[in-house]
Amino acid sequence: MNSNFKTRLLSFFIQLLALTLILFAVHSYLLHYFFSGELFFPLWHIYSFHFLVTLFFYVLISYRYFSGNSQIFNAFMIATFLKMALSIIFLLPLIFSELPSKKADVLNFFIPYFIFLAFEVYSINYFLLNETPKNQ
Repeated sequence: MNSNFKTRLLSFFIQLLALTLILFAVHSYLLHYFFSGELFFPLWHIYSFHFLVTLFFYVLISYRYFSGNSQIFNAFMIATFLKMALSIIFLLPLIFSELPSKKADVLNFFIPYFIFLAFEVYSINYFLLNETPKNQ
C-alpha cells in the first residue's frame, strides 16, 4: 500500500471519529434537554450507520484514487447514490411503523446525514480536484 494512502486514511479516520463523537454528544445533549418523546432509533444506531457508511465510501474512493483510477467523480456519484439507497433501507422499519409522528425520527437521521455528507465532500474534494494521483 502507498504510504500516502495510509496517512490520508488515518487522518480521515481520526477526523471522522472526532466529528462523530462531537456531533453525538451535542445531539444527545439537545435531545435530553429539549425533547421529551420516545424515538424509534437510538442515536447510537444513527451515528454508527453514518460513521460506517462514510468511512467505507471514503476508503473505496481513496483506494481507487491511489490505485491510479482517474474516474473519481463517477465513483463518488455512485457512492452517494448507494448511500442514499442504504439510508432508505435503514429507515424502512420507521417508514413502515405505525408511529403517529415520524418527523423527529426523520430529522434525527437526516440532519447528521447532511453533516456527514458535507464532511465527506470536503474530504474527497482533494481527489476530485486532482485528476491523477500523486504516488509518493
